[in-house]
Amino acid sequence: MKPFTAPMPPPTAVQAQSAGLGAAQDEPARTSSWLLPPEPSSVREARRLARTQLAHWALHEQIDDTELLVSELVTNALRHAWGPIRLTFSLASQDGGLRCEIEDANPAGPLRRQAREHDEAGRGMHLLSLLSRCWGSHRTRAGKVVWFELHVCAGPA
Repeated sequence: MKPFTAPMPPPTAVQAQSAGLGAAQDEPARTSSWLLPPEPSSVREARRLARTQLAHWALHEQIDDTELLVSELVTNALRHAWGPIRLTFSLASQDGGLRCEIEDANPAGPLRRQAREHDEAGRGMHLLSLLSRCWGSHRTRAGKVVWFELHVCAGPA
């Protein structure tokens, strides 16, 4: 995926930046965004992108939680939406938080379910609440964005 340079928008406006496949990266590397195809291999690719981007920003302690949450949200987008999925990571300069956004074409917000012991699904939103400092969703003209934030223990490289 080839990066291109763009000005730094607010984190929730990143999804409006580029419409083509590939990556968008602003100056000075505080936001990165990728458009993923609506196929199962995108879950693996999203995890790889999360590991690579957080390692680039020297956020090694956040990689495991980010990878798990990104995997859950991309899987939800594949199950409940249609079309490409935008994955965006942003570092907040004010408080040092890491923000991740997953945008899809379904305007319906995420639903929290009560998973039973042997259920294979229904735990994603619960994991989001346990591992993130905050999370939410909002509608866009094209669908919705589900986002989460994590505390950052180290600064960018």
